[in-house]
Amino acid sequence: MEDELDSVPPCVRFRKQIFCKTSCHLSRNPAIIVSDFRFVIWCFPRYQGNGIMGWYRRPRRSSARVMWTIALHLSLVAYLVPPSLSRLSAQQPELPIAAAVIRVAPPLPPPAEPVVGVQSVEELFRAVETAKEGTTILLSPGRYMLPRRLEIRTDRLTLRGATGRREEVILDGGPHQLGELLAIHGCSDVVVADLTIENVRWNGIKLDTDSGVHRVTIYNCILHNIWQRGVKGVRVPATVARPEGFRVMYCLFYNDRPKSYADDPADTPENFQGNYIGGIDVMFAMRWTISDNVFYNIQGRTREGRGAIFLWHDSRDCIVERNVIINCDVGIAIGNSYKPPDVPVHATNIVVRNNFVVQCPESDIVADYTRDCLIANNTIFDPENRLGRLIRLVHDNSGTVVANNLLVGSPIRNESTSEIRLLHNLVLPSSPDLFADPKRGDLHLKTPQSAVCDGGTPLPQVTEDFDRQPRDSRPDIGADEWPKESPFQKSN
Repeated sequence: MEDELDSVPPCVRFRKQIFCKTSCHLSRNPAIIVSDFRFVIWCFPRYQGNGIMGWYRRPRRSSARVMWTIALHLSLVAYLVPPSLSRLSAQQPELPIAAAVIRVAPPLPPPAEPVVGVQSVEELFRAVETAKEGTTILLSPGRYMLPRRLEIRTDRLTLRGATGRREEVILDGGPHQLGELLAIHGCSDVVVADLTIENVRWNGIKLDTDSGVHRVTIYNCILHNIWQRGVKGVRVPATVARPEGFRVMYCLFYNDRPKSYADDPADTPENFQGNYIGGIDVMFAMRWTISDNVFYNIQGRTREGRGAIFLWHDSRDCIVERNVIINCDVGIAIGNSYKPPDVPVHATNIVVRNNFVVQCPESDIVADYTRDCLIANNTIFDPENRLGRLIRLVHDNSGTVVANNLLVGSPIRNESTSEIRLLHNLVLPSSPDLFADPKRGDLHLKTPQSAVCDGGTPLPQVTEDFDRQPRDSRPDIGADEWPKESPFQKSN
């Protein structure tokens, strides 16, 4: 038998190498799958007559024999257990979100050298810790169980999935109950793309903006079951430059259920009552773009969480556009009712345009201590909002303009005493003939509406609609521009 084990064919020796990479579970490389089945076929005759535990019962057993027996069992389990149980599936999440509003991210260009490929957790940490400027790290498909926070400290580093399919590379913080999974510290021009981050108690991607981080791109990622913030940018001291030029694009933020106390031991009945949760939360942001993302079910324990998108603490010159927000506690928040003495206003010159927002009970869009901001051409469907806050303006919002927004539900709630311009906003009753699929986030017009089409005021900051179709001198109200060549338009 010892000689027989020594005669293991090459395919089995190859399988042995793969089993050593337990940190990343099993690869789904087709060549490895073929090798797995050849391994099972080779071993099967050796089980006959002995039972599946035959090798264990023999009095003379080498460590090599035991190792191969365990390897065979693992291989059988990996292919006989359904993917949903083995947690190795790589499928797009099935969510009640209309396909028409989920943006497909344009693929990134092929990476330039140097390129480092990784297939295990150990290789991932080593690649990040030793990377030189300009390195691209490509992650092979698999689930990477991270034992500690992964920290990027290198300029111009790109961390991306090798296939471009974000559901195939999963960085999982659940088994080790990580508070933070990925951090970017003291560096600039970093790209994180084409991967999933999930099961994190606090922050999925922590931007250590107090260390001088700039121009980070988060692209085509999934952030799933993150129980404080999917993306968090912290308070920046006066001695550090503001975090500038960030982009969060084509990402999906979603949770399976509302937050519970068990998800985050730091969120207790004595402080936030299980409601300390949001999607993107950034302080002191400068020239950020947050676009083409989907946010679903970002909810606190009692549905009193923070914004799916939350810009505050003197954020400036940012654009929030073409996002879809469904069943979150707060949709888009520029500002906050809490304002520390050293912050004059929370948001200046922020443009919120062409977003679809559906059923956010605390507020769909809120402006709170802002200056010269624009909330324009958004479509909001929330006919049963418990507080009547589809668009809420509170405290000082001097110079802010709210224009061309289409609301199904309560009218704009203006609690501010400052000068605010309200232009051509429209409130309509709920109707099955109005939107394509409102509860699943598709707020495209189903039919042309006389009050909507050509009813807006032209704005230099809003030249396109949700689908990037151009707007002319007679823009429609809301995020969706009905095609001008339609019969309705021709008859007018």
